[in-house]
Amino acid sequence: MPAPIPASSDGAASPESVAQEAVTHDAGRPTSESAGTAGVEVLSAVFQVRRPTPDVEPQLCVLLWRQHDDEPFALPGGEVAADESLSETARRQLADTMDIRKVAHLEQLSVFSAPHRTPGRRTIASTYLGLVPTDAPARLPDTAAWEPVDSLGVLAHDHADIIAAARRRLAGKLSYTNIAFALAPSRFPMSELSEIYCAALGYPVDTTNLLRILSRRGVVVATGTVGKTGRSGGRPPALYAFADNELRVTDEFATLKPPP
Repeated sequence: MPAPIPASSDGAASPESVAQEAVTHDAGRPTSESAGTAGVEVLSAVFQVRRPTPDVEPQLCVLLWRQHDDEPFALPGGEVAADESLSETARRQLADTMDIRKVAHLEQLSVFSAPHRTPGRRTIASTYLGLVPTDAPARLPDTAAWEPVDSLGVLAHDHADIIAAARRRLAGKLSYTNIAFALAPSRFPMSELSEIYCAALGYPVDTTNLLRILSRRGVVVATGTVGKTGRSGGRPPALYAFADNELRVTDEFATLKPPP
């Protein structure tokens, strides 16, 4: 079973306060003239729920890469091109370097601006949360891999903090929005959707209760079709789909809580 989501421990700033805050001008502190101009990079924490083997429960995985086997894994990203917005940079990097072209949802996460978060020149990271559906084609280059979030090793710089912040954002929005549309296939039995929620939240989710809640909010609808029977046989499961493929708030006061 996935581990519970850890409490917040990152020192991230809000997106609005960042990209222009490269070097402060307070008295007694270095200015851009004496310390040099800070660089800006875009990093993306991209999640997909994956089943490593048929007999293993689905797990929330994050997209990572490294150039050499003796290096720590890192989030995909890089510098911002002169003619691109931050989100355009994030999508281009994922498509060109990771061959990830179906990102169902991408949103700005936060800015990480600790002065010494990377060695050498000060670099400010504008970070993004990206979600890829389970049925999306994902042929990764040899330098990249989907790694389970609950068993990550040592990562580059502050990338573990970025991933933790992204998972907290995802878990929070699963409570009050329809964001799971970006993780789910186009059609699914409710048992599969509850597995996706379980992997993302880090605790069991009852399939019957999930269907009742999401149906009441108008998040999922019955397709009138059925899926394949499982290994044990029985009645084919009814298939459902999300009513919308864009993010919307479904219940601003809702909270999904772990079982007692």
